[in-house]
Amino acid sequence: MASFLSTVKRIYLAIYNWAIFTGWLQVLVFAIKALNESGTAAVYDAVEKPLQLAQTAAILELISVGLVRSPVSATLPQIGSRLFVTWGILYSFPETRTHVLVSSLVISWSLTEIIRYSFFGMKEALGFTPSWLLWLRYSTFLLLYPTGITSEVGLIYIALPYIKASEKYCVRMPNKWNSSFDYYFASLAVLGIYVPGSPHMYTYMLGQRKKALSKLKAA
Repeated sequence: MASFLSTVKRIYLAIYNWAIFTGWLQVLVFAIKALNESGTAAVYDAVEKPLQLAQTAAILELISVGLVRSPVSATLPQIGSRLFVTWGILYSFPETRTHVLVSSLVISWSLTEIIRYSFFGMKEALGFTPSWLLWLRYSTFLLLYPTGITSEVGLIYIALPYIKASEKYCVRMPNKWNSSFDYYFASLAVLGIYVPGSPHMYTYMLGQRKKALSKLKAA
């Protein structure tokens, strides 16, 4: 029975990883095509639907606690911040969509996830990963994490005036819940979380890189 469940788990994870890999590959191809043909202002419109689908599908990693190897403490902040930018900024405030930071965001995210999901997909499907893919998995973040984080923070900052002017998602008193919510200040709080959160995640990934590459050298 345990062997059967282990096989089902591996099949599920292999399908999941390769499906999300396909989604992010589509995002990257659409982004490059838009950049080549129309420039940075056209990137968001070209990738909107596959980007939303691929990024939102990452919620399954949180639901599948115990199945995926990534710890929740590392996965939750990353998925949460990306969902906030995808839906809370880009989807909610169209004024941000033509900025050049959207291009750097999309390329950073898609390259990172294409490598990550192919790494785990191959590991689940075949039981191993080639050394070059392992190196990419634990090395490309050195550049792509800073560019991705800078793009995320920049887009949130750019959206702040539009958030404040529109009062979208705000709840004002009086109301039947006797409570209020200000999306502008919530967005400022999210920006504040990046200050300690980004260095912490980068340090964590450096530690993971050291472990992974030391095993590679020892093999």
